Amino acid sequence: MLALLFPGQGSQSVGMGRDIFDISQAARDVYGAADEALGFSIARLCFEGPEEELRRTEIQQPALLTTSIALLRALEEVLPIAPSYLAGHSLGEYSALVAADAISLEDGVQIVHARGRFMQEAVGAGMGAMAAILGCAAEVVAEVCRAVALETGKVVAPANFNSPAQTVIAGEVAAVEEACERAKQKGAKRAVELPVSAPFHCELMAPAARKLRSELDRITFSPPSVPIVTNVEAAPNQDAAKIPDLLERQVTLPVRFTEMMKFLAGRGVTQYLEIGSGRVLVGLLARIQRRSERANLSSAADLEAAQEFLLAEG
Repeated sequence: MLALLFPGQGSQSVGMGRDIFDISQAARDVYGAADEALGFSIARLCFEGPEEELRRTEIQQPALLTTSIALLRALEEVLPIAPSYLAGHSLGEYSALVAADAISLEDGVQIVHARGRFMQEAVGAGMGAMAAILGCAAEVVAEVCRAVALETGKVVAPANFNSPAQTVIAGEVAAVEEACERAKQKGAKRAVELPVSAPFHCELMAPAARKLRSELDRITFSPPSVPIVTNVEAAPNQDAAKIPDLLERQVTLPVRFTEMMKFLAGRGVTQYLEIGSGRVLVGLLARIQRRSERANLSSAADLEAAQEFLLAEG
């Protein structure tokens, strides 16, 4: 069984998508539709940058979604594919929704453009932080965060359960720093502050979640054509009525990526194709399901290998 995975923020790079745009009419159509929906050229920003502009959350989100869908459509142009499940990491869940025809590409890029702006506006500059805790069990990190939050009255909580030995935390700067120190005292190998513009997936994002819900309520969702394993529940969803609530809650709750991948393995998925810029998710997956078969489609150079991977699966 096959699952398609879609990456989230941090996977972007200047030049992403340019080569697939050059060889695929389907990819060109995706970038053209996204440009028209947004009212500016997301294609130009993907292909040419500048990097500091592409890193902006409200640009990065539609840029990554557009590139993932362009790569997917280019692959579908040459080979029919029939995944059993879809999943995405944070922003990548929106790519999965577009891939499953639950929302249109145009609605997808518009909503994540707004989502990025709301998330950036939710917390003042320098007030929030995120850090990756490495080499420490997720339960230990969660308990450290609970203790620090209780003792300090400040926000800090797990934001991404990325693998059994990698948990990202988010919150107020002082609380994140204290949690990092305590995690190291509990045996963590390292605690690395992440170069992000806001503390995502924690309660500091509540203002963004409320604003996002207003935008989500304007969109018509369809039942996903393929079950999407969601970040919030780590379980599959094909109920269109649940999608707005899941996306609203996703803004303030942790991404349960480890559980998502374990769920897929439990359902018999053995092959995973990551579609989008970078190789972040297959790297995490290698730490969760070492025996899984993994491949990545992030550029035109990967297209032939991705086809061979899928044909082998079939």
